[in-house]
Amino acid sequence: MLGSLASAFRVPDLRKKIIYTALLLAVFRIGSFIPVPGVDVTRLIETYGETGIFQFLDLFSGGALRRFTVFAMGVNPYITASIILQLLTIVIPSLEELSKEGVEGRRKIAQWTRYGTVVLGVIQALGVTMGIRGAIEDPGILPVLLIVVTLTAGTSFLMWLGEKISEHGIGNGISLIIFTGIIARLPAGVHTTVLTIGRGGISPINVVLFLVLGLASVVGVIWITLGARRIPVQYAKRVVGRRVYGGQTTHIPLRVNQAGVIPVIFASSLLTFPLTIAQFVPKLAFLTEWLRGDSISYMVIYAVLVVAFTYFYTAITFNVTEVANNMKKYGGFIPGLRPGRPTAEYLDRVLTRITLVGGLFLAVVAVLPNIMTSITRLSTIYFGGTALLIVVGVALDTMKQIEANLVMRQYEGFMK
Repeated sequence: MLGSLASAFRVPDLRKKIIYTALLLAVFRIGSFIPVPGVDVTRLIETYGETGIFQFLDLFSGGALRRFTVFAMGVNPYITASIILQLLTIVIPSLEELSKEGVEGRRKIAQWTRYGTVVLGVIQALGVTMGIRGAIEDPGILPVLLIVVTLTAGTSFLMWLGEKISEHGIGNGISLIIFTGIIARLPAGVHTTVLTIGRGGISPINVVLFLVLGLASVVGVIWITLGARRIPVQYAKRVVGRRVYGGQTTHIPLRVNQAGVIPVIFASSLLTFPLTIAQFVPKLAFLTEWLRGDSISYMVIYAVLVVAFTYFYTAITFNVTEVANNMKKYGGFIPGLRPGRPTAEYLDRVLTRITLVGGLFLAVVAVLPNIMTSITRLSTIYFGGTALLIVVGVALDTMKQIEANLVMRQYEGFMK
């Protein structure tokens, strides 16, 4: 792998892309330390630092929310806008047709996603500002407006930064920004862990056990992320004039984790909502105990929600009927099955079984960090299921892109 990295830096084109990406990510990290004016950070952490929704949002911003900097909201509005547009594409026929129009259609959808990001950014910035009004030094109209504008501008700048990385750098820009934010918290966690060994019940054995379980989790996530069921597909030969078309054999890769990290994000967001409400409604204080991170009730509800959202998101992103019709249209068929409805039923049956495995795996990954923390009593390093899935997924995707660039130039890549 180190030899492949050296080969990548020997290619001028690829070296420029990697350096360009690194510089823009450095800009993101610098912006994560520029504070928003008019907010008392010490009072903010004391009042809201331990709430579930605060910690969840802080994960994606790389600690910027805890410091309440210009990038405090991270790219969360962009992610939300992208998911909404993706769901609307399936529901609204005109959007579905637009998504099939190639580059021009994707450009229009990307433009609408930007508009949606700004709108959602304003709404989320207003909600965050109102939520931390106890930490605002001067809760007047102009100071609050300044905070809202600053947070929205920060999110818009991150969106632009991500698009520039995707366009001129290496990897997916938005994903790399989230990846960098998560990884940036690791050194501080390791430093704190080293300082607390031998105190507070944390022993070297706990740390070793944590590392072993963490490594096993990473290996498992990589294995499942790359795992896929290959459905063989054959295309009949067609004679058009003097030319023969088709006659080739290919396959449809049905991934075990077809839904990616989305089910974990949905389930986490849904569970943090009642905890946030309970902070302001005393009668719902019992929810804080029920949905405590290390409680059995929380883990069971979390796991069930993850499996349910896995089936839901897989169903709306992989349309078996559409796949079967496209195969029939171009003369493709699965050996032993008739094109059309029998093919769709077969794909649906296989996908349902695979999704169950993927959903159960995501549920295990989602609750495993809570179990690990309870066993090892090591809470200084955040090891959330969402963070693990994002880090591994982005790392694999970036490696594949570097691999593709190296193969194009006849270099030996990462994956042999």
